[in-house]
Amino acid sequence: MSEVKSENKFMEGSYQKSYFDVLGLCCSSEIPLIENILKSLHGIQKVSVIVPSKTVIIVHDASLISQLQIVKALNQARLEANVRTYGTQMIVRKWPSPYIVASGALLLASLFKVSFRPLKWLAVAAVVVGLPPIVFRSIVALRKFILDINILMLIAVGGALALRDYSEAGFIVFLLTIAEWLESMASHKATAGMSALINMAPQKAILAETGQVVHARDVKINTTLAVKAGEVVPIDGIVVEGRSEVDERTLTGESFPVAKQVQSLVWAGTLNIDGYISVKTTALADNSAVAKMARLVEEAQNSRSKTQRLIDSCTKYYTPAVVIVSAGIALVPLVMGVHNRKHWFQLALVLLVSACPCALVLSTPVATFCALLKAASAGLFIKGGDVLEALAKVRVVALDKTGTITNGEFSITEFRTINDFITMDKLLYWVSSIESKSSHPMASALVDYARRNADVNKGITVGYIFSNASLVGRFTLSDTCRTGATEAIKELKSLGVKTAMLTGDSKAAAMHAQIQLGNAIEIIHAELLLEDKVRIIKDLKNREGPTEMVGDGMNDTAALAMANVGISMGISGSAVATETSHITLMSNDVCKIPKAIQLARRTQCKIIWNILFSGITKVAILVLAFAGHPIMWAAVLADVGTCLLVILSSMMLMSEKTPKKNKCCSYRQKSQVCCSNKRGCQKNEKAHEHDCNGHKDSSKVAAIAMHVSMDPTTTGNISMTTMNMTMYTRAMLTTTRRHINIPTMAMRRHTNMTVMTKERRREEANTTA
Repeated sequence: MSEVKSENKFMEGSYQKSYFDVLGLCCSSEIPLIENILKSLHGIQKVSVIVPSKTVIIVHDASLISQLQIVKALNQARLEANVRTYGTQMIVRKWPSPYIVASGALLLASLFKVSFRPLKWLAVAAVVVGLPPIVFRSIVALRKFILDINILMLIAVGGALALRDYSEAGFIVFLLTIAEWLESMASHKATAGMSALINMAPQKAILAETGQVVHARDVKINTTLAVKAGEVVPIDGIVVEGRSEVDERTLTGESFPVAKQVQSLVWAGTLNIDGYISVKTTALADNSAVAKMARLVEEAQNSRSKTQRLIDSCTKYYTPAVVIVSAGIALVPLVMGVHNRKHWFQLALVLLVSACPCALVLSTPVATFCALLKAASAGLFIKGGDVLEALAKVRVVALDKTGTITNGEFSITEFRTINDFITMDKLLYWVSSIESKSSHPMASALVDYARRNADVNKGITVGYIFSNASLVGRFTLSDTCRTGATEAIKELKSLGVKTAMLTGDSKAAAMHAQIQLGNAIEIIHAELLLEDKVRIIKDLKNREGPTEMVGDGMNDTAALAMANVGISMGISGSAVATETSHITLMSNDVCKIPKAIQLARRTQCKIIWNILFSGITKVAILVLAFAGHPIMWAAVLADVGTCLLVILSSMMLMSEKTPKKNKCCSYRQKSQVCCSNKRGCQKNEKAHEHDCNGHKDSSKVAAIAMHVSMDPTTTGNISMTTMNMTMYTRAMLTTTRRHINIPTMAMRRHTNMTVMTKERRREEANTTA
């Protein structure tokens, strides 16, 4: 028994959650045995058994029962239990145990009995060496009135010895024990992804003020931490000093680094690439995004899909029924005095071995387990096997517009001077004075303009820049579609999935987005209230079939709950939407939506293949036996071999590679802004103009961004609940200032500049007249 000290990573009241590796766990038929052993112990509150990873999670009162006492109880049944430190991989021997090696060596030597007859007794020795774990587990199972694989195999070994087929008895024992070790090795590789997920965030953190290294669990909210280049962010927080680029691929699956500056959010488990930043924590370590992710995946692993529940319920009757039939085949010829009773007894033993449903019951949970880990590594967190099954059947995907299809932020689509008296450089110089505080006069004017006026005919907003009552510039703003939105919708169409846009915005705004998407969306509903979205989702489910809803805000929660599958967008999205949804997408990459459907469909195909393969193998062995060739070792090999092949086949889901994204351009600097068609980029030092998705844009003009919050209950208007006048990127602002080479504060003192709406402009003209 290996004793490993475990950290108390989870506390529930006075209860502690502990993790145990149980290498003797073969399939779900042994779950009742483990549960019966543990629930008889005082102080055990909850037991969860995850078969694919051979893990048992126990919530217990540490003052009443310790981890070592739990291990001792499990190992009395020779289940090879060990305490696992939270976040580490299961403990697996690199080589088979000495008992397995000795059993195999003795069995191999016994095969030379043709040359020397006494060598046949070495097969009996092989049985004696390898059988004890099977005997102990069988005794415990019988005491609990549980019929599992160990009892079936023990009967088969006893029958082979009774028939003096010593080699077959030895093969049964050796194949069963070596298969358990091979399955443990496969499970070890499968759980590597889970361990990597849990250990994304470091256990230590550095206090910015003192430089002291402390445990991440001891860090309180609003504590400022230092994160140097090359270090991993320990806890979720907001940048309060410095700037850098952060690699978020472990969390969101995004391959490109994300620029971070003051007020930017950073997440635990992400890598700070090239700059020092100070981060003020916004959550405790146990409530960070990565910790929530790990709990989400763990809960998903504990849940069982409909297919798995159906198979488990069938095996409850399948195994006893086959045992009864086997007993009948063995006893009836004996009672009736039929000749060749040995043949019938061998046939009964083969049928008994075939009664083991391990491969069948593993066919679904292992594939689901691997698919969930694969999805998690790509930034998709799926809440269980039922969700995967529903996702594979989706026929319609309904998407909220603002923040899902589009960025949810205004971007410049046109910016020009009105006359030759003011140059573009000077106009840009004035614009660059605007900072992120909405109290600035220009910000107030833009807020007022946006509230009063929108060009609903074109789905765009037009603004004017005045200096000393003279019109000097004109710009247009619109909410542009996300990068890859067009490709995602086209890919959904190629999968036979219809797409629908649901938005509370005006019809013009919806059509503006549709034009940007190349008219790819098949169904469009605009000017919707909250209840309208729910009604439409219900209607789509009735007319089209299983429906998926994708949204990111509070206003989407009811629709997410109504859909067969609800996907919440973005790690920083609404907490209620995240809780309501069935899938959480950790990034805003809409291209992952069709990828999720593809993964779900591949998983369903893998499960079907596993079930068919398991069933066909058993049928083939039985047909061979009834045809006059009842070979027990072949039946055992087929059973344990099928189990192993099912596990390895399911693990292929984790190794399947998704196509790599094309780089935006061959030249790559630390700060760049990529176009949605990925055919051009804007660089820090050499800004250039190019056409992107049919909209003319300038790297100098891209200095303004208006972050807005859409009100879905209004029709035809945009409600500016917040207006944050910021630079499009700090790099673009730096470029503009370098080009102009005049301090911004000086411009504030000598320039009187405002931005006015169309109505205000007419009012001013009438007043002057």
